[in-house]
Amino acid sequence: MKENEMIFGLRAVIETLRAGKEIDKILIRRGEPQSELYKELLEALRGRDITLRRIPQEGLDRLTRKNHQGVIAFLPAVEYQRLEDIIPRVYEEGRNPFVVLLDGVTDVRNFGAIARTCECAGVDAIVIPTHGSVSVNADAMKTSAGALNILPVCREKSINHTIHFLQASGLKVIATAAQAADNYTTVDCNGPLAIVMGAEDTGVAAENLRICDHIVGIPQFGSINSLNVSVASSILIYEVVRQRMA
Repeated sequence: MKENEMIFGLRAVIETLRAGKEIDKILIRRGEPQSELYKELLEALRGRDITLRRIPQEGLDRLTRKNHQGVIAFLPAVEYQRLEDIIPRVYEEGRNPFVVLLDGVTDVRNFGAIARTCECAGVDAIVIPTHGSVSVNADAMKTSAGALNILPVCREKSINHTIHFLQASGLKVIATAAQAADNYTTVDCNGPLAIVMGAEDTGVAAENLRICDHIVGIPQFGSINSLNVSVASSILIYEVVRQRMA
């Protein structure tokens, strides 16, 4: 994390919040005294869905040598967009929306690689949850080869709620699971569509799988029986491209 992607100090973080700027997460020194400024910070955070973590002094010191005063805020490398703005716009342009949702993906390099594939394939937006997920940082930007400067990224409070929203907006939602009975090539991907990809270790959350329209798998014949999530995403995304071109 570069220092120009961070804000240091209580007052600076408070003013950034009050200005309504996007912040990915805030780290606070564990045991930080309940000063008036600290109370102002908590008040400024009220109503904002921002991850707040308390870590030891040494953890903050490892991130920067500057006088952080026990508080560091992380800025996203891009401005997040609103999915509820993107979907109507795509329909108005006479196109079928194509969205990719990442459920629990935490590796920034995988995220960047998926974003690169999405941009090349004409995906309209990539969605990440506010908590328990990657964010757009320098490593993700580098791995995406600039795609994250172009591809709309939406950060939503809940993948589950987002799936419901997309279904209500006319999109078919497909999720992947290792033990799925249906092959990924058997689902019609020509209409409005969203694909949900899960983390390699846990996959798509069970509560999200339950509400998806289709659950598909990618055939595997080796002994490892596990594809990298960015590779699996590329396979699914380009199956959509193949069907739509046909």
